[in-house]
Amino acid sequence: MKKFYGIAALALFVLFSTSLFAQNNDINKEKWHWGNALKQDTSAGYVQVVKVDNVLYISGAVARDVTPEGITRVYQALERSLKSFGAGFQNVVKENLYTTDIEAMKKYNDARKVFYKGDFPAATWTQITRLFMADAKLEVELIAHLPK
Repeated sequence: MKKFYGIAALALFVLFSTSLFAQNNDINKEKWHWGNALKQDTSAGYVQVVKVDNVLYISGAVARDVTPEGITRVYQALERSLKSFGAGFQNVVKENLYTTDIEAMKKYNDARKVFYKGDFPAATWTQITRLFMADAKLEVELIAHLPK
């Protein structure tokens, strides 16, 4: 019986000490959503940019065509997202690109590269069958770091 009480006491001690010393899991999120006062889209349930500490998580910008003009429009929208927190493409560390036509994206890649001015991020390009917007052919999302 003594052994049982010892184990029970130890279990209670661990349970209570864990809750006493647990860290606050709240994070401070700053948001931006195309100038929207709510700073998010409540119908689809997303935000264009979330800033946590010095990191920007930027939702995908889309184009209906994988042409130099369509690619330029996507990166101009991403540039606006970056600027919402005083950043630019020099702050981008990761790019994820999704397209329904990878060959066209490779062909017109120069339209994308001008935004990075030779300072390219880590990148993943994936061909997919479709995007959330049924008529979209390209979506690009970014992660950027701001100076501390």
